[in-house]
Amino acid sequence: MAVIVFYEKPGCANNTRQKQVLSQSGHDVVALDIRVQTWTPATLRPFFGNRPVAEWFNRAAPRVKSGAVVPETMEAGETLAAMCIDPLLIRRPLMQSGDRHMVGFDEAEVAAWVGLSEGSETGGEGCRHAEGACPEPKA
Repeated sequence: MAVIVFYEKPGCANNTRQKQVLSQSGHDVVALDIRVQTWTPATLRPFFGNRPVAEWFNRAAPRVKSGAVVPETMEAGETLAAMCIDPLLIRRPLMQSGDRHMVGFDEAEVAAWVGLSEGSETGGEGCRHAEGACPEPKA
């Protein structure tokens, strides 16, 4: 099976379920905190492939929810620069296996990419917390 580098926000319930689905499907998951990585436009860009820029964003990010950042009005270079400064803007998870990169956890796409066990279900990508953001992990 695959070794998958999984960039997440620790404490995010959806990311936890997604990692479990990958592990239960036989993959080795290396989980890293998306907030503490040293992102550059060059390291971040491959994850988004041919997706429209607006799909690169975490819609539950505080700056998106407040309207301070409007994904539909931003261009790629501007978006990458903003995400390098504020990684909470990045749609999660980011996943990498070998030279393949992926953003988000569309189960059909992940299954086609690395394979998932039948009956696995993550419950989608959106944050389940009322305020739209996962609490900080407990120390």
